[in-house]
Amino acid sequence: FRKKGQFVNTVNNSINEVLSRTIMTSLSTLIVVVVLFFFGGEVVHDFALAMIIGILVGTYSSVFVASPIVVEWEAHRPSRFK
Repeated sequence: FRKKGQFVNTVNNSINEVLSRTIMTSLSTLIVVVVLFFFGGEVVHDFALAMIIGILVGTYSSVFVASPIVVEWEAHRPSRFK
């Protein structure tokens, strides 16, 4: 990518294409884990709670944290064509 704008647009388009897939996957997994949380035994309860937190944090970071980090990383990377 020669211009920063091209890379940012590519990242933005990529997020737009996979956002619905990411949300649907996270929600379907979250539903199952919430059911385990409420209907599982005591041993499963703690595991399900950790999974719920992990799913929420992982989904958030995949969409809102990882992409800006990649864009900034690309912007500060030294160019090989200088």
